[in-house]
Amino acid sequence: MQINIGTSNKIKVQALEEVVKDYPIFKNAEVNALSVSSGVGEQPRSLEQTIKGAINRAKEAYRNCNYSFGLESGLMDVPYTKTGYMNICVCAIFNGKNIYLGTGPGFEYPTLVTKYVFEKGMEIDKAFLEAKITSDPKIGKSHGAIGLLTKDRVIRTDLVKMSVKMAIIQLENPNLY
Repeated sequence: MQINIGTSNKIKVQALEEVVKDYPIFKNAEVNALSVSSGVGEQPRSLEQTIKGAINRAKEAYRNCNYSFGLESGLMDVPYTKTGYMNICVCAIFNGKNIYLGTGPGFEYPTLVTKYVFEKGMEIDKAFLEAKITSDPKIGKSHGAIGLLTKDRVIRTDLVKMSVKMAIIQLENPNLY
């Protein structure tokens, strides 16, 4: 079985590889990473943009495979939060016909980071640098902002894995959907 993932981000590829090995429907799957565009810009700023980015990535990666996966992290409106937004990872799976969606847990970025994203148009890595919360210019390609904020109790791979597992629910239970 061939699975493509629409990203070259090693964290996302590793997370997908670790998840699919635990599912009989993906027995002996080989994961191939493809660099594709999300079509929504570098930093999605709404749930709709984040979902659209994940779907676009999954569809763009659907080349000579059984399934393709698109993963996109972005911000979504969340009432009663300090900033008004939370970060969420969305997984879209495409089989050439249908899209299956799942999300990971959400969390809130520091106030200054969110402000830089919306007022200065910054991507998250740059906003964390500008806010002097990290000196790692590629935090999203390592343990992620979540790793920094939770002191590595939760890392970016964990969030990606959860979104993938939530999208797989529909594939494992087609009679319910």
